[in-house]
Amino acid sequence: MARVARETVQKTGIDLDQLVELLVNNAAAELTTFYYYTILRVNLIGLEGEGIKEIAETARIEDRNHFEALVPRIYELGGNLPGNMKDFHDISACPPANLPQDPTDIKAMLTVLVDAERCAVHGYTNICNLTAGKDHRTYDLAGAILNEEIEHESWFSEFLGEGPSGHFMRRGDTSPFVSKFLR
Repeated sequence: MARVARETVQKTGIDLDQLVELLVNNAAAELTTFYYYTILRVNLIGLEGEGIKEIAETARIEDRNHFEALVPRIYELGGNLPGNMKDFHDISACPPANLPQDPTDIKAMLTVLVDAERCAVHGYTNICNLTAGKDHRTYDLAGAILNEEIEHESWFSEFLGEGPSGHFMRRGDTSPFVSKFLR
């Protein structure tokens, strides 16, 4: 634990236990989404599914990166991850991104994907609001993840015909906002 980091955050008036809980719950959401997106991606087949597969894979890998970036901050603030994966899964900030009843229903698949991203956007917006002007490191990290989650949402919502977002799929580079936290 980074004692000074913890003390500095506490002095700002942030409820440190609440912040750590939010970070752990969002880390659980990232890792479980990585898992569920693996299942979803495998089932994106056929003419419609193949067009979404690469985007789902980018979101999947970036969610894993989000988990990896969150873990050091959790421990810096004196938190830890549950010792049991089932317990970790069950505290996820977002519901499981389960495969729809009919995995060939691409609209249902996209709805699962966009709903997962919208949950993440809400979660990181909450962390940013809590830490803005008080805990610069956590704010920077949550903001970087938020940027990527907003892009993920926009990609999937465009496929649902919700309108243009102005975002483009990344070519070759994953986690452009979060990568600085992975070094």
